[in-house]
Amino acid sequence: MKKTIIKLDNVWKIYKMGDVEVPALRGLNLEIKEGEFVAIMGPSGSGKSTSMNMVGCLDVPTKGNIYLDGKNISHMTESELAQIRGRKIGFIFQQFNLIQTLTAIENVALPMIFQNTTTEQRTKKSTELLEMVGLGDRMNHKPSEMSGGQQQRVAIARSLANDPDVVLADEPTGNLDSKTGDSVMDFLCNLHATKGKTIILVTHDEHVAQSAERIEYLKDGIVVSTKKGKNHTKSCLRGVKDEKYKR
Repeated sequence: MKKTIIKLDNVWKIYKMGDVEVPALRGLNLEIKEGEFVAIMGPSGSGKSTSMNMVGCLDVPTKGNIYLDGKNISHMTESELAQIRGRKIGFIFQQFNLIQTLTAIENVALPMIFQNTTTEQRTKKSTELLEMVGLGDRMNHKPSEMSGGQQQRVAIARSLANDPDVVLADEPTGNLDSKTGDSVMDFLCNLHATKGKTIILVTHDEHVAQSAERIEYLKDGIVVSTKKGKNHTKSCLRGVKDEKYKR
């Protein structure tokens, strides 16, 4: 039986706006097992972004507990959370969040600096990752010299720099055309199918969410329904067949 890698147990997040308390999460329960591909969906205001912050160790709950690989992270300091994020979780963002003054290989190497790897190790790993996503000939290009799809591939390579247990993708296709977005989803499916990575996808796009094994629908800060992704097997088979991106 696969072990639980992330568990949210009756998690509340309440924001204070002056004298007013605004609950974004209202007792959220969510369990994700090692090697799963899970999508989190919901309308604006449903709590998806806040749940992503909880799952990604970017914030702590007002009430309730969050367990990452069996360890309760609910009351950790920001420094402790940063260390866990660096080792356990790789992030892919809608806005790419690349540093514009750095080349592709420098962007990918950046997370490894904070894990005390050597320059030689960083260069070797960054080169391998960029070649894996089909950007072997773009290593010395800066973000402004690349297309949106290429920048997202750099972001995916960067998310894998420290070989994380979990890849958390926040609207990874949101700034891409549909064809490029599909290729990004194919690659995430490939990571899941061939590398056994746990993939957590936060999206508002039903088409994108259908590539996951399981879809958790949020409303008013709680899970209101759970469904299977209809296109998961088909998407993953396509992703495995075409392991590298087509330019």
